[in-house]
Amino acid sequence: MPLSMSRPWKHPDSGVYWFRRAVPADLRALVGKREEKRSLQTKDPSIARRRHADALAEVEARWSNLRGGGRTLSEREAHELAAVSHDRWLELYKNNPSEQTTWRVDLGDRLWRSPAALAGPLASKFLSEYDPDVAKLRDMENWCRAGAKDCLAARGLVVDQESELVLAKALSFAIQRASLTLAGYAKGEFGVGPRVGGAGGVWQGNSSVVPDTGLPVPLAELAKGWSAERKPAQKTLYEWSRVLRQLEAFLGHDNAGRILSEDLIAWKGSMVEAGLRPKTIQNAKLAPVRAILQWGVDNRRLAKNPADHVTIEVKAIATEKKRSFTDDEARVILAASLREKDSVRRWVPWLGAYSGARVSELCQLRVEDVVEIDGIRCMKFDPEAGPLKNSSSERTIPLHPALIDSGFLKFVASVGAGPLFPHLQPDKFGKRGGNGTKVIGRFVRSLGITDLRLSPSHSWRHRIKTLGRRHGLAKDLLEAITGHGQKSVADSYGEFPMEALFRELKKIPALDLKATKTPDQR
Repeated sequence: MPLSMSRPWKHPDSGVYWFRRAVPADLRALVGKREEKRSLQTKDPSIARRRHADALAEVEARWSNLRGGGRTLSEREAHELAAVSHDRWLELYKNNPSEQTTWRVDLGDRLWRSPAALAGPLASKFLSEYDPDVAKLRDMENWCRAGAKDCLAARGLVVDQESELVLAKALSFAIQRASLTLAGYAKGEFGVGPRVGGAGGVWQGNSSVVPDTGLPVPLAELAKGWSAERKPAQKTLYEWSRVLRQLEAFLGHDNAGRILSEDLIAWKGSMVEAGLRPKTIQNAKLAPVRAILQWGVDNRRLAKNPADHVTIEVKAIATEKKRSFTDDEARVILAASLREKDSVRRWVPWLGAYSGARVSELCQLRVEDVVEIDGIRCMKFDPEAGPLKNSSSERTIPLHPALIDSGFLKFVASVGAGPLFPHLQPDKFGKRGGNGTKVIGRFVRSLGITDLRLSPSHSWRHRIKTLGRRHGLAKDLLEAITGHGQKSVADSYGEFPMEALFRELKKIPALDLKATKTPDQR
């Protein structure tokens, strides 16, 4: 079916309008694709028509430049191209101008005459010992050079190296002027704002269409903005940053503005060839990239999210699905725990068995987290004790009678104060659970429980849900105990009284350890 070239195309699934235009045959080799397409980021047909016209004008101008072949830029032309970057830089930081720390205005006048730009690597290293700003100057100049290349590519301009340098310098002057203006904004000196429209740009004042500035948008910069807004756990930030570095290594650059859906599909293919599991690719690789790029779209750093609709089918494999501990397996572990002198191996399995709490939550418990509420002894999972998985993880739940009968409160009293398991060293993310998981894993496997469908730590959470169904626990109260998130607005109404949680938890009977069978007997 031929593409509609004269009006916005409405996506049949999302309802969002797109710009789509076939690339003329004589330009396909230069453009590198058969079709130009981009999201117009609206479901409103009137807005879509206006943005489609802007996009069409930009594309036609770029194609015209490509047909014109090589040329030389005058300084005036370079400054006109760079003017859009000036406006965008102001728009990006105008509400919180003190957050602009990327561009060093104190170094702006030293650009293009620094020794680092003229000397080789050895000389640069030597000079940096005497001038600590050399490295930063080199980074700023390289940033402008990369921005010039992207700006030219976005407009289809083919120029000589000297013109590239002229444009790079013009970009540096534009960003320097904008940054000085922002420095004034930070002191309350308002009165000068971004221009409406601009040479070579399609941005019109308050339009939500992201202008094409030609400046690179580093992935690390998007990750920094996403992190500042979302406040992820330190471990999440570490892992997601590592994924971005892996993507950068595959692409050969870190400019989010240059990433295409085809690039991410190729990256996905490389991970499939490397033998990564589909679930890992989907959840641990593609999902972080998609989320950070979407933050860039939402905050007007990117025009579209190239990770949209880039996915991989994840099929559940019966032999890999985690399962609960059976009664016999639970008895073996709990009976063995009774003989342990190490406090982690003695108490973490019991706490997991009768609460379904995560090992990471249990390993960072403190004496002060074991409290009494309405006459009921409880344990509190508090973010002050250490990082929690999400907001639902912060909760207080009653102690099952089996824990009290087994002497847990006496153990807590013997510790006195501070962490219940002080010999577990926190990892670099401040969590004791990492080391605790290793201890429990080795302990459980040493008992002959080797089924790979069992997680020595997490199968207690599966078991508590199984027991909840078996003994008829109220679903919402069971989820409050385990710290699973609320599914609807109605679930968030009201509170969970401790007596109600205790009433439900007591429905789960204590295991009779006298009937314990060893793995060989089972």
